[in-house]
Amino acid sequence: MTEVHFYTGVADPMRYACELIRRGVAKGRRLVVHDADRQRLARFDQALWTFEPLSFIPHVAAGDALAPRTPVILTPDGDAGPEALPHHEVLVNLGGEPKFFSRFDFLMEIVGRDPADAEAGRRRWKFYKDRGYRLEHHPQENKR
Repeated sequence: MTEVHFYTGVADPMRYACELIRRGVAKGRRLVVHDADRQRLARFDQALWTFEPLSFIPHVAAGDALAPRTPVILTPDGDAGPEALPHHEVLVNLGGEPKFFSRFDFLMEIVGRDPADAEAGRRRWKFYKDRGYRLEHHPQENKR
């Protein structure tokens, strides 16, 4: 069963996700990043290129021919099939409801400080809890 971790009260969700992904890639993890908002996902794509001047996180869009060999895949599509998302280790959710989360070993929910984002995070927490998923909470309110 998917292990679900919530990182709440994040001051800058994009930067925080970039840092988590950088650490995951350094450990050899293969990750999928989901955000239902295509414009925000495009901004995140740019953030992966620019958040640290001397590092690069290899990433491609779901369905790209290089996806099976690339450690990070970006997708706005909650119904993307296994051929578009060959990784199943870690899913990072930046926004929306990733209906395909159960095929992953580990789900990281990044929840910002914005009231609407926090409310959406609470709804997702309840959804997972009601279905018996093991949840861990990592509050970030007092961190940068």
